[in-house]
Amino acid sequence: MRFGFHTGYWSAGPPAGAAGAVRAADELGLDSVWTAESYGSDAFTPLAWWGSQTNRVRLGTGIAQLAARTPTATAMAALTLDHLSGGRFILGLGASGPQVVEGWYGQPYPRPLERTREYVDIVRQVLAREAPVTFSGRHFTLPHDGGTRLGKALRSTVHPVRSDLPIHLAAQGPKNTALAAEIADGWLPAFVSPALDAEYRENLETGFARRDAARSPRGEFEVSAAVPAVIGDDLETAADQVRPHLALYIGGMGSESTNFHREAIARAGYRDVCDEVTAKYLAGDKAGAAAAIPTDLVTDVALVGTPSDITTQLARWEASCVTTLILQTDPRMLPSLVQALH
Repeated sequence: MRFGFHTGYWSAGPPAGAAGAVRAADELGLDSVWTAESYGSDAFTPLAWWGSQTNRVRLGTGIAQLAARTPTATAMAALTLDHLSGGRFILGLGASGPQVVEGWYGQPYPRPLERTREYVDIVRQVLAREAPVTFSGRHFTLPHDGGTRLGKALRSTVHPVRSDLPIHLAAQGPKNTALAAEIADGWLPAFVSPALDAEYRENLETGFARRDAARSPRGEFEVSAAVPAVIGDDLETAADQVRPHLALYIGGMGSESTNFHREAIARAGYRDVCDEVTAKYLAGDKAGAAAAIPTDLVTDVALVGTPSDITTQLARWEASCVTTLILQTDPRMLPSLVQALH
């Protein structure tokens, strides 16, 4: 089992202690550091800024949103960061949801799996640098079919450090999990429960069965799960720090009808809980929504409690398909958490 550190989303500004935690992740021997974006800070800039102070830890976007950049712009950023980091970059991509894609980026959301497939194809063409990039799909056309009619197929001026730079896909539903196994080098799930490991493996197998032989071997495929982690004096005290986080993602992320985070947790056997949390959250009762999160749900998707509690909980993850636990924790807590995990 490998471990990573997730810097999380920014709120009004950079998260306190994040820069120091990224340096600590490098010094403590963690596998990777990840950044996020939604509709505030972007994923690439903090990774480059904080990552410049590291030497060995891998640097991943977790996740860069497809709608935020054209496929070629994303490939350019990936090429650049891989050079600057000496080949340590991981391109984590995700479709996000309709509220952000249509509300923030002003783009249509339907057919996200098809759009993801086309997007990754173009990024891989840029990274391979075997020929000028061309593409004709439902969502992307290169060169552009219209305008001045002067567009021409181009090849990146930059030679890649790695033409096989790893691309990981964020996914929570069965179909997009299978897509990750089919076309990507890794899966970035959130709100994973080891109790559903058999289901996750089945979804991945569906994708592996369609995987191109030219892709990286399935034995090298990574599953890097973002997991809230809190050390406390006792399990309940630590769980209380995770409950508001879960309530936000269940009740406040997405709309009442479309929330992929809520669906992932509901599939783990908590549909009634999700309905109650959503109703309270949308009614403005955020404290009540957090209080409605049972401890069993917290321990299903998070690492919480005393060092002994966390060691016991870790065994379930080690037996799962997860290869890396990306710790979502207070940056100041990272060293003690890593000590407990080892």
